[in-house]
Amino acid sequence: MVTTTTRKTARTMRRFGFGTMLAASLAMAGGSIAQTAPDAAPQDSGPQPSSVDRGGNLNLPSNPEIFGKVDPNVRKPTAIVNGTVITGTDVDQRLAFLLAARDMKLSEQEMAQYRLLVIRQLIDETLQIQEAKTADVKISLEEVNKSYDSIVRSNFGKSTADMRTYLRSVGSSERSFKRQVEAELSWNRYLRRKVDISVGDEEVQAIIDKLKKQQGTTEYHVREIYLSAGGDRSQEVFAQEQQIMASIQKREKGEDSFGYYAGAMSEASTRSTGGDLGWLNENQLAQLPPALVEAIRNMQPEHLAGPIEVPGGFSIIYLVDTRKVGVADPLDSRLTLKQLSVRFPDGISQAQADARVTEFAKLSKTIRGCGEVAKVASALGAEVVDNDSVRIRDLPPALRDIMAKLSVGESTPPFGSAKDGIRSLVLCGRDEASGSTVPGVEQVRGQMENARTNLRANQLLRDLRRDAIIEYR
Repeated sequence: MVTTTTRKTARTMRRFGFGTMLAASLAMAGGSIAQTAPDAAPQDSGPQPSSVDRGGNLNLPSNPEIFGKVDPNVRKPTAIVNGTVITGTDVDQRLAFLLAARDMKLSEQEMAQYRLLVIRQLIDETLQIQEAKTADVKISLEEVNKSYDSIVRSNFGKSTADMRTYLRSVGSSERSFKRQVEAELSWNRYLRRKVDISVGDEEVQAIIDKLKKQQGTTEYHVREIYLSAGGDRSQEVFAQEQQIMASIQKREKGEDSFGYYAGAMSEASTRSTGGDLGWLNENQLAQLPPALVEAIRNMQPEHLAGPIEVPGGFSIIYLVDTRKVGVADPLDSRLTLKQLSVRFPDGISQAQADARVTEFAKLSKTIRGCGEVAKVASALGAEVVDNDSVRIRDLPPALRDIMAKLSVGESTPPFGSAKDGIRSLVLCGRDEASGSTVPGVEQVRGQMENARTNLRANQLLRDLRRDAIIEYR
């Protein structure tokens, strides 16, 4: 039996980024989707009275007279946030790392825009660290270093020494990177102390009942990046999103470029969750702007679409996947596989490579079950690797259809490249996917708490921005 204390601890860990994505709970809860764009302003049709309020409750005049001159091309390079200085070096090093990590080549105008985005990010980090210290939240240097080392190993595949060399080579530094780590650790610990949100049993059961009624309907897992384009900035923002899409499409295997750009640049409330809107049912999908709905319905999973004009700006969307609620998806079947692989030596000619491929294909066709893999591997001089639990969904798209149709004991056609050599997968077993996808009570409770905590965290940061004293230099 799980104790109340254990359940609370588990929910707290999930709530503050140690488990399910926060935005996914929006789909589970069946509530309203986070607004992706401000309402479109009506088109001007001549002078209008000041009672037409386009600024919320600000009651702004339609055609204000501007006293004085503002040059939008003048960019302040540094800032002082409640007495804490953000230096030009801070901005340069963070920007240098962003550009190097994404292999981005920017024009002078684009560079100025990215500098502004970096300054805003540094201001938010400064406010988070300051607020945490005010609440007597302390993050030790040891904690920062430990988290930094873990991120470097898992996300960049480098040792600390190699990462230090890399950062210096691109014009950044460990100090800049660790500052971002400190801000995240401080803010998460501050939220654990200050935000206490619970969800009642009746609320949870209502969500589960609703999910059961939705079984068999289609859900869409969607991510977004939204940039506003007020005034005459439409072409500029459109071009900016095109460049973002180009950078995302060049991403390395396993790299979440979409999440990076969503977190750094998106102006939607989902920026804190890497642009993740979670799983959207048909009712939730209908709450999005019509242009997004049309694009999502016509997309294939793992594809981008955009820039899409929406009220107030432009969006990029990424369809992660689709599913039928409560219906077994063959792509979730788990496979037991053996992989045969032969690497090509450096400098191999095309004729030699073709000969090896022909030999590999011929012998691999003789395999009749995984018991013969070792014999064929010996004849080919191939390496054999076992994997006992691979979802079809996690395989490269080109292999999914093939593996879904294979019978146990059969092998795929040879595949590979001159760089990676040639491979074949042999299917040793298949565990069919389960048909029920309705989550349990604790999973739903945790996801609902995640969503409410995320909303509260955004409100807190917004209040900090509003009350801050910021001097640009």
